[in-house]
Amino acid sequence: MKESNSSPMASVGPLSDEKNEAKEINAKRQSSVNQHSPNEHHIHKVGVPPRQKLFKEFASTVKETFFADDPLRPFKDQPQSRKLVLGIQAIFPILEWGRSYNLKKFKGDLIAGLTIASLCIPQDIGYAKLANLAPQYGLYSSFVPPLIYTFMGSSRDIAIGPVAVVSLLLGTLLQNEIDPTKNPVEYRRLAFTATFFAGITQFTLGFFRLGFLIDFLSHAAIVGFMGGAAITIALQQLKGFLGIKDFTKKTDIISVMHSVWGSVHHGWNWQTIVIGASFLGFLLFAKYIGKKNRKFFWVPAIAPLISVILATFFVYITHAEKHGVQIVKNIEKGINPSSVKEIYFSGDYLLKGFRIGIVAGMIALTEAIAIGRTFAAMKDYQLDGNKEMVALGTMNVVGSMTSCYVATGSFSRSAVNYMAGCQTAVSNIIMSFVVFLTLEFITPLFKYTPNAILSSIIISAVIGLIDYDAAILIWKIDKLDFVACLGAFLGVIFASVEIGLLIAVAISFAKILLQVTRPRTAILGKIPRTAVYRNIQQYPDALKVPGILIVRVDSAIYFSNSNYIKERILRWLRDEEEQLKAAYLPQIKFLLVEMSPVTDIDTSGIHALEELYKSLQKRDIQLVLANPGPAVIDKLHSSGFANLIGEDRIFLTVAEAVSSCSPKLVEEA
Repeated sequence: MKESNSSPMASVGPLSDEKNEAKEINAKRQSSVNQHSPNEHHIHKVGVPPRQKLFKEFASTVKETFFADDPLRPFKDQPQSRKLVLGIQAIFPILEWGRSYNLKKFKGDLIAGLTIASLCIPQDIGYAKLANLAPQYGLYSSFVPPLIYTFMGSSRDIAIGPVAVVSLLLGTLLQNEIDPTKNPVEYRRLAFTATFFAGITQFTLGFFRLGFLIDFLSHAAIVGFMGGAAITIALQQLKGFLGIKDFTKKTDIISVMHSVWGSVHHGWNWQTIVIGASFLGFLLFAKYIGKKNRKFFWVPAIAPLISVILATFFVYITHAEKHGVQIVKNIEKGINPSSVKEIYFSGDYLLKGFRIGIVAGMIALTEAIAIGRTFAAMKDYQLDGNKEMVALGTMNVVGSMTSCYVATGSFSRSAVNYMAGCQTAVSNIIMSFVVFLTLEFITPLFKYTPNAILSSIIISAVIGLIDYDAAILIWKIDKLDFVACLGAFLGVIFASVEIGLLIAVAISFAKILLQVTRPRTAILGKIPRTAVYRNIQQYPDALKVPGILIVRVDSAIYFSNSNYIKERILRWLRDEEEQLKAAYLPQIKFLLVEMSPVTDIDTSGIHALEELYKSLQKRDIQLVLANPGPAVIDKLHSSGFANLIGEDRIFLTVAEAVSSCSPKLVEEA
């Protein structure tokens, strides 16, 4: 019996020991609480988080960096067969939402698809000329890429095809390498090569979940770049709008205006100007109607196609081409031919195509993701940014092999797609089918289409890219952001598209570096009749605590800013001491650093704190810390800094630190 009784006791022994230990800890805590009188202020210690294993900490960091959206969550606790299905659906989202597709959704997609097709056909012809390519290549780029995106993309509203900014960027960068007039075949091959590498860039960013890199181009810089690009595109259209034959290949405003006014007496064609101005007025009036009443959204959408039909018919019956009106002439009939053999996979142009492709791919990606997020927010559904990049990259890689140039999400078409009531990405399939019919049967009818009408369509389309309201709002909110916006805008207009883009990226990075290397610090004071301490500049009524200088650091402390933070705190201290000395008030005895906003600290930051501590010791001033976060307190203990200043000098709140350093003040309060 003894043996049988001892066995269970032995098995529960460790458990009973743990319970006893827990009881003892609770008893100590209770006695500790009971020792304090009701009027006595209890000081809490700052908790030190349990140490994580190195691999677990590394895995957690990697997960938050690359898998913040937890993409594997749907696979959790699923059988193997279900995981396979989910994996295929992750690559091809159409297999997921396609199961619930019905006739009602198809009706919405059909109307939307036909509407954006009427808009895309004239735009594609114009944008191809903007990229210095034959008109059919614009139509090719609205046939294959939208089909690929429909199967792989996660946005329901985005409309795929060539866009003005990317077309201009691609045309500018390509003609710097090859003259499109003298060497059209080599130029076209380089365009396909750049498109291939644009797709590879986009796919790589998405596959390796590096989508956060595109966020380094700030919203302000994008607004400025888009506005500058819109004006540059509009100026480039003056060639077709005015009927000028000899036009500069430069894109800066000075060269363009010199070319325009230099040919005013012998280069302008009045018939071309009449056609261009008349239909530009019609297009702008149609946009005004659509903006005034959303029920008439289809008016500005169908206006470009009506303009093309009317202008083409007018030129055909009047034979205006014999009077100097430039026309499109021939558009090749038939769907996309293969261009795999035309891509440069070796030679001198390989590296040039790679460089141009990266730039064009990043800009196309930035525009598409911004558009996708905008409409996803409006319809309240989640957009997987990395999945979008993979879809966009795949469609451009396939597009480069089927005679397409860089395609992406078009804001004007996507807006029309949304307002036309699209339900899914099937609207892109409808649009592609209409483009297919156009390529097979209708392209010969565009022979007499005047270039002036294409210029008018592009001018009316890019006007919407100039976002005045956003620029004004940026000025009101953040002047440094406005500098980035203005710098990108002026860079594009007065230099070139690539210079403007470079300025936009440079200013965006400069702003990040400035914020990291020069973080904000503030002096805190006590809000009257509370235990709350706030910035004295924001709250002028906040009172400074006699003998204590409270400084808050509003940033993580890293090697890039640690020395500045130390020097800035000492400067706060010097200024305060001078003011106190001039007013014959008691000098500072404690420097209290509020560390709530300090999310992390590295070895350079700890070294800076050690130097600050030594500097304060020479002045007979005590260093006190308040509310360091888990990562910070862990490193302070690991480095031995907590022992250096004393653990009794690290407090949970500013109020507790002040009550400990200045008990007399607390008693008076």
